[in-house]
Amino acid sequence: MDELLRRIRPAVRGRSPYLVGLPEATTVKLNQNESPYDLPPEVKEEVLRAFARISFNRYPDEFAEPLTKTFAAWAGCDPDGVMVGNGSNDLAGLLGLALIERGTSVALPRPMFSLYAKVALLHDGDLFEVPCREDFRFDTDALVKAVALRRPALVVLATPNNPTGLAMTLDEIAAVADASDGFVAVDEAYLEFSEEGSALRLMDEYPNLILLRTFSKACGLAGLRLGFLIARPDVLRELRKARMPFMIDPLASAAARILLSSWPDVIAERARRIRADCLAITSALAAMEGVETVPSQTNFVLFRTPLDADRLKARFLAEGILVRSMSGYPELQGFLRVNAGTEIENKAFMTALEHALSA
Repeated sequence: MDELLRRIRPAVRGRSPYLVGLPEATTVKLNQNESPYDLPPEVKEEVLRAFARISFNRYPDEFAEPLTKTFAAWAGCDPDGVMVGNGSNDLAGLLGLALIERGTSVALPRPMFSLYAKVALLHDGDLFEVPCREDFRFDTDALVKAVALRRPALVVLATPNNPTGLAMTLDEIAAVADASDGFVAVDEAYLEFSEEGSALRLMDEYPNLILLRTFSKACGLAGLRLGFLIARPDVLRELRKARMPFMIDPLASAAARILLSSWPDVIAERARRIRADCLAITSALAAMEGVETVPSQTNFVLFRTPLDADRLKARFLAEGILVRSMSGYPELQGFLRVNAGTEIENKAFMTALEHALSA
């Protein structure tokens, strides 16, 4: 068996699987930045009626073209520059497949969603990371200098950023794109909660920009797995050559098309509500003695208390509340991350924290 396993590439064997886990005792789940709200019943009923008309014995459209056109109309972009993925993580993997091979230079600011480093290393990329500033914001000046010097084939920017919740300005994104002669992928998973706006408006000037969007956050479709990649049409045509066909489930496609075409106000209203709840949680945390928070333009907030983070996380879990420890990021030792939930869930979290701090 050992000899057989050695046939698997070392870059794969040397990595760990991406696992979050869900303890059985959890009743309040605030650790994965999901929307706390399922689709309204009337939307679900419309989706199920559409699903009943699907022929299960037939392949779906190779690249989900009807959904591509619906999304492009909603997002205000060229449908010839849109690709649908089985979640934006799937599309991040596609970028690795299309752009990274042994020795390819890849630049990432830190700290950032760990999946991108994993993708680079799985493809034997030459990864270099640029440390953040003291306030956890990306160091754009240092990143621009590093990109100009190292000339990476791919730079990835997450804005607003997971895990910090901080956003880059469009000018900062433009500076990185201007310095790079490779591609600059901008992960906009939390765009709907941000005040900065999309880098889509920069794409006419910077053809090396690639944008990633998800329907797992503000749109509340994490369970159906849908993401979108936006690029210049000539770039998209090349990326599509590395794309496997028939990857988009027709149920997910039907749900997204119905949500975008008939119920776009649901997305906007829920994004506003979640954002307001996140700001309220942040204010309540900041008002607690000894609690430090990081300003966020997402649906989650980073916070640190005088208590040990792992022990505090365990205390939450004992009460059925799941939050995320950020100890895996060297810059964020002692921090926990919590996303906005329902009113009941947010109250349960705050009450549990008050009890822990006063014990």
